[in-house]
Order: sequence, then C-alpha cells, then structure tokens
Amino acid sequence: MSTHVAETVVDYDDVVARFDPVLGLEVHVELGTVTKMFCGCPTEFGAAPNTQVCPVCLGLPGALPAVNAVAVESAIRIGLALHCSIAEWCRFARKNYFYPDMPKNFQTSQYDEPIAFDGYLDVEVETDEGMRTFRIEIERAHMEEDTGKTSHQGGATGRIHGADYSLVDYNRAGIPLIEIVTKPVPDTGKYAPEVARAYVTALRELLRGLGVSDVKMEQGSLRCDANVSLRLTSSDPLGTRTETKNVNSLRSVERAVRYEMTRQAAVLDSGARVVQETRHWHEDTGVTTSGREKSDAEDYRYFPEPDLVPIAPSREWVEELRAALPENPAVRQTRLKGAWGISDFEMASVVNAGALDLVEDTVALGSDQGAARKWWTGELARIANEQGVELQDLPITATDVARVEALVGAGALNDKLARQVIEGVLAGEGTPDEVVASRGLAVVSDDGPLLAAIDDALAAAPDVAEKIRGGKVAAAGAIVGAVMKATRGQADAARVRALLLERLDVTED
Repeated sequence: MSTHVAETVVDYDDVVARFDPVLGLEVHVELGTVTKMFCGCPTEFGAAPNTQVCPVCLGLPGALPAVNAVAVESAIRIGLALHCSIAEWCRFARKNYFYPDMPKNFQTSQYDEPIAFDGYLDVEVETDEGMRTFRIEIERAHMEEDTGKTSHQGGATGRIHGADYSLVDYNRAGIPLIEIVTKPVPDTGKYAPEVARAYVTALRELLRGLGVSDVKMEQGSLRCDANVSLRLTSSDPLGTRTETKNVNSLRSVERAVRYEMTRQAAVLDSGARVVQETRHWHEDTGVTTSGREKSDAEDYRYFPEPDLVPIAPSREWVEELRAALPENPAVRQTRLKGAWGISDFEMASVVNAGALDLVEDTVALGSDQGAARKWWTGELARIANEQGVELQDLPITATDVARVEALVGAGALNDKLARQVIEGVLAGEGTPDEVVASRGLAVVSDDGPLLAAIDDALAAAPDVAEKIRGGKVAAAGAIVGAVMKATRGQADAARVRALLLERLDVTED
C-alpha cells in the first residue's frame, strides 16, 4: 500500500487559464533483437536473474564490445519512419555515472552525434473544435544500452528508502535501446496531457508496424519520461522542467502530465521555484514524488567510446531501408477508415485496443468489418484485459475468428454459441469446427425437434398460448425463451418465433 500523497495542487482549469505548458517527451524503446547491443547474450524477457550475462555486459576488465548490426538497422528504420535525417557518420560515447545497475559505471550511448535527428510525428487530438493535428518535432533518436534492474526488498514503497536490502538483475543490462527525444512541444494549451498520450500512442503504433520492438509498456519495452514546464505566456522563456521517469502506460502518461501541471502551478503560486529534478510516478495514488536533482550533460563527463569504431551507414543502404518501410500507420488508418466506412472514434477504439492488424487480417479472410471489430475490440479485448496480456498474445488467430463469423453467417451458430466456440478455442480445444463438434454446439436447424420443443413449451404454459392467440404477440418471447432453454441455446430464435406463430395460426402485423 503506497503512502505517497499529493502535494498542494491547483485546479486544472485554473492552471491552463493562467499558464502556458510546454512538453518534452523522451521515449526509450527496447529493440526486439535476439542478442544484446554489444555482446551475444540473449534478450529473452523473464529469464531467471543473472542468467543472460557475460563479461561484456557485466563490464568485466578487458571485455571488448561489438555493435549489433540489426540494432543499427532498426535505429535507421525508426529514424526514417520519423522523417529524420540519418547521420553519415556518428560515434558512441560513454555517459559516466555510478548506480548499482550500471556494472561498468558508465552507459554506452550517443551524445552529440546521434544516428537520427531533426524529424517529426503528427498526432491527432479531439478538441472542442474537432480533430486537430499537432506536429511533434523530434530532436534526435539515438542508440544506447539498457541498464540492469534493481529490486528493493522490504519496506512499504518498493523503493530504496525503507528497504531491508536490494537485489540487482543484470539480464537487462546491455539490451539495445533507442531513445527518441522530442524538441520542446509548445502551443498545446489545455490539451497538453492528451497530446502527450496521443504522441506515445502514435509512436507505439509506428514502432509496432516497423516490427522493431514488441512495445509492451507493462514489461518495460517502451518507457516514457515526461518533461513538463510552465510559463506565463507563449512569448516567455521556457520554465524550469521536471522529468517524470519511466511512465509505463498510455493512461499514466496523460495523468502524470496533468498532475505535474497542477503541482508546478501550486509551487509557482506559493512564490517558490520549480526544482529541475527527476520525479517518480505512482500509479496507485496518481501523484509524482521527488527523485533526484536533474543532472546536466556536463555532469555525465561524456567522451567518445574508445572501444567502438564509428558508424557510417552508406547512403545506398539508407535508401534501401527507406524504400522497404511499411505503410505509415496514420496513412494506413486513414485508408482503412475509408474502406470500412467507420468514424474517427471507431478507428481510435480499434487502435487503442491494439486490434488493427487482427481486424484487418480477419476482414481479409472474408469477415464483415463490423463483426471483426465486434469480436476483437469487445469480447476478446475484455478477455485480454482480464488476463493482463496483449490482444495478439491470446491463443486465437484471425483465421479462427473469421471461421466463427462464417459459421454465424451460415446460420450454424448464433451469437451465444459463437461465444462458447471462442471460449473453447481460447481453452486450447482446437479449431472452431473442432470445438463445435466436440461440444455439440451447432444450431438446431431441423424443424422437427424445434416443433416438438415448441409443443412442449405451449403445453406447459397454456395461458401464454391463449394470450398469443388473442393478439398479444409480445407474449411469444416467453415460449421462445423456453425453447431456447430446452435446446441449450442451440436453436435459431428467429426460426423458433416463426414456427411458433405458424403453429398458433397467428399473423404478426
């Protein structure tokens, strides 16, 4: 149970009426390479602590690094997708600071020579005036390695203060990272939190489309550091910023920015100065707390990494990579939105559920887009959320969902039975057809058994039968319900109703 409580804050509407917020977003992306950035250790998530390490990523004396070529290619592809310029020559640098999860006491990164720079990403946000496009300018995208992971044991907060002892796992040390840094983002006004969320959402979709990372925020594959500052007007110099570290969900990005704006406004209203510092986000209480005063670049004593040669990607290679880039996510969404005839809101629901690929694949297999969206963003998204997994990690494919929908369209399944088939597929009982056969879930389409069930239901409720004959057709629902129960939901309700009215010689107006 967290003990962190909110500091004094100002009402959000009051903040945006009196201050101009400026954002800066730094997103760290763990690349989905098989091996680490500078050694051959595996990168598989969830391995036993300190089993994926070697002298290089442990920083042992005399161990020499070698650059992961796939990571460099991924960095260039990310830069190109963000409309960046790609450096013709760049170097790694040593970023010096001591921390237990940095076994070398320096991080191999890039400083003044990033591999990609001067790009942008356009995002759309719903405003009072409708959808508005905000251009987020990218300052740089550079390569570096991740640190290890420290776990503080004991105490109430999970942080070092109050802990009994700490454990360090170096499996993550050396995993390839791309850090994407925006330029200051002005002119967002009251929409600053929504713009921050929209940017991280759009960036995640772009990275997923490139196939360079699994972008699982809950596993730390994509982490956002949110910089926020306030000034009185847009013509004033930038205010002092704070950096809220390692925010790991889209919702939290929005909440953290909103909270920091209200907290900083209270600090300024009190006559105090905002401290340039890193801050920690607390999901349970929705507040940030002070971490450490933010270091400037000179504090890290950057100098070129002497054990790695410079990287000089040829222009021919860069253009080959550019030509092979997949369709831009924004362009793709606009194309599919038109093809499917859906609204901005409906497309946003598909994207936010992480279902775009799955819905598109299901439609390509012959399903109606409405039905495909219903299954993936409704029932299956709910199940994924309950299980705490990504939608694409559920043990069901677009082929399975398309087959279920085909059976519904053919009248072999109704909606209730289709849900049971989905349940069976998720439980590992086989394909939709195998689940239908093993569970005996096909719709009863033979009129004989249905008529027998109707007669039984009428005999059990003669008063209802008289009401229907007397013109109260709405009473037919009770008989239809009894037949559906008798057939374990395997009857076609519309067919049962038609047969019932025919049996009673009643014509519906």
